[in-house]
Amino acid sequence: MSTVFELNDPSEMISPALIYYKDTIVQNTRLAIEMAGGAQRLWPHVKSHKMEKMVRLQLGMGIRRFKCATIAEAEMTAAAGADHVLLAYPLIGPNIKRYLELINAFPQTRFWAIGDDLEQLSILNGHAVQRHMKIDVLLDVNMGMNRTGVPLQQAEQLYEKAARLPGLSLKGMHCYDGNHNNSDLQTRLEQVREADLRVKEIQGEFMKKGIECGTMIMGGTPSFPCHALVTQWFLSPGTAFIDDAGYQKNLPDLSFEPAAAILTRVISHPAPGLFTLDLGYKGIAADPAGVRGVIAGFDRAHALFQSEEHWVFEMNPEHTKEVPAIGTVFYVIPTHICPTSALYPAVLVAQNGNITEEWEVTARNRKLTF
Repeated sequence: MSTVFELNDPSEMISPALIYYKDTIVQNTRLAIEMAGGAQRLWPHVKSHKMEKMVRLQLGMGIRRFKCATIAEAEMTAAAGADHVLLAYPLIGPNIKRYLELINAFPQTRFWAIGDDLEQLSILNGHAVQRHMKIDVLLDVNMGMNRTGVPLQQAEQLYEKAARLPGLSLKGMHCYDGNHNNSDLQTRLEQVREADLRVKEIQGEFMKKGIECGTMIMGGTPSFPCHALVTQWFLSPGTAFIDDAGYQKNLPDLSFEPAAAILTRVISHPAPGLFTLDLGYKGIAADPAGVRGVIAGFDRAHALFQSEEHWVFEMNPEHTKEVPAIGTVFYVIPTHICPTSALYPAVLVAQNGNITEEWEVTARNRKLTF
């Protein structure tokens, strides 16, 4: 059993239970600040945790800017006291009115929107003009992931057109590059350097024309340490503060430590050499493909299959007679912590082997007030 995650007395804890380890979160946050060269350069994503108390913790460590994926996350982050909130998701349909209402409700927070399509930005502009508002916007640039964003070669043209819309104030570019996640650090650094130089050229063209483009947000957890070495732009990690087994395996150069684990118990011995945990995919993220979590400190078995409430393991050949007893407590590090956190209404927070707090997963739902 790994003593890093083990609690002093889990006997009365309901399983499965998601546990955050506060000291490790603080350690990871300090490391990210160090990598960035200061807290003022970080613009972290809250989607990995969706928790107001996590935002407040990082505010206390000097981070003032946060990125969100939903209106609910943006409301939560503003309510926590963030100075800047970026909604890094295209605004369409009813979300436009919700977003504008949010801006009016939290005048102490500066909100930022993104866009990658002239029609979408024009609709946002129309709503802003109707309400006599001026919306800060960053152009969302496709850095090769092909999820959202305008292709890099079309960015300059779209930016100039959007900058003429009276209800919008184009301030810069949002450049998320989840595709820059090569396990080799040097390869990843070269990819990031090449991409940043191309973006910098576009920014330079705007400056020559007198078009404002000073706010640049780059990267995610795999790439932000590389961006930190290439430019002085804002950096946008997300998972780094909690970390997970996926990053531990695929990105060995990152020095972050897993700060979350799921307490689970052995509930059955369905056949010789097998044991079942009370941890199905309703308790741990079912993505990505492959193993969905690692039992901390226990490498004598391998996963067979998982259903909604069950996870069956088989002992390795040399350990077939060492099946853990019914009731044995294990701690599983999720492969992907972000969707795992969203499966729980609250997480238990541990320090020195004891549960000291409970943090609500505030923005787990898509709507809070707005």
